[in-house]
Amino acid sequence: MTATMIGHDDAEKAFLEAWQGGRLHHAWLMAGPQGMGKSIFAERVARFLVTHGRGGDGQALSLDDPGDAAAGRLVDAGNHPEIINLTRQVKDKGKDLARNITIDQVRGVIRRLHLSLSFGDWRVIIVDAVDDLETDGANALLKTLEEPPAQTLFLLVSHSPGRLLPTIRSRCRTLRFQPVDRDVMAPWLHEQRPMLDLSDIRAISAASGGVPGKALALIDSDVSAMEKKLLAITSTGDPGNRLREALAREVGGTSNRARLELVIDIVPGLISQLARERPTAELAPVFAQWDRIQRTVRDAVRGSYDGAMVGFEIGNCLAELAPRPGQASR
Repeated sequence: MTATMIGHDDAEKAFLEAWQGGRLHHAWLMAGPQGMGKSIFAERVARFLVTHGRGGDGQALSLDDPGDAAAGRLVDAGNHPEIINLTRQVKDKGKDLARNITIDQVRGVIRRLHLSLSFGDWRVIIVDAVDDLETDGANALLKTLEEPPAQTLFLLVSHSPGRLLPTIRSRCRTLRFQPVDRDVMAPWLHEQRPMLDLSDIRAISAASGGVPGKALALIDSDVSAMEKKLLAITSTGDPGNRLREALAREVGGTSNRARLELVIDIVPGLISQLARERPTAELAPVFAQWDRIQRTVRDAVRGSYDGAMVGFEIGNCLAELAPRPGQASR
């Protein structure tokens, strides 16, 4: 089941007010952290436009109003001729995506803009993400934004709007997607995954930083199980490295980035717990390992971010905090 994302209310209201008032800007920049559901919002806007008229009649609708049934069926089938997606392509004979959206892709879209509309009142171009454009591609898109075709709307998804060409930003109306408050996130998570324990919901809400997409990824990582693995390293010292090697495998690689972030989010609470349980005279090693963990994460972010290495090193730090002979176990 695809989750219905939250945090779109202000953006939806701003867009619909412009459409209802006949003041629809030709380019909209959806800016905010990755995982906020900006792509889902862009898809909803595109569907709304191709299933409705030009606007300006003051109708009070929501983006999920079904509109024209025939156009809606084309959208559902992924075949609507007036919705154009510009995104990174899969590399030849592989599964990985190309590093950028190329200039040739942009030129191909621009050529299509010279054709007459074949269905409905709008043509919609979704660029997801505009951050991925090659420099030449960004410049080509800019020229089109400066002289946009009639009845054409651009929806630009951006996770890092500050890195875009200022001239692109200036041609767009910006919709900002802000992190969701915990008191909103928690009931939404319960609705999405009703079998979750309340303690897990609280941990995920805190670790997600208010980003719904990240929260859903963290659910799949199983917070309680990860906490138990980290505590096992801390309590036993993992003398044969078995637990640390397993942790490194579990958080290594691009596909496991959310799990690594979960580990990074869990560790401060675990260290804090150890500090509360230990006598004052035994706190120095705890603080030393916390400093080491912080340096590891900071250096990884600045460098090549090898998830397996970061996970193993965090495990090393926790293993150093295992009870020594004669020290009370926890």
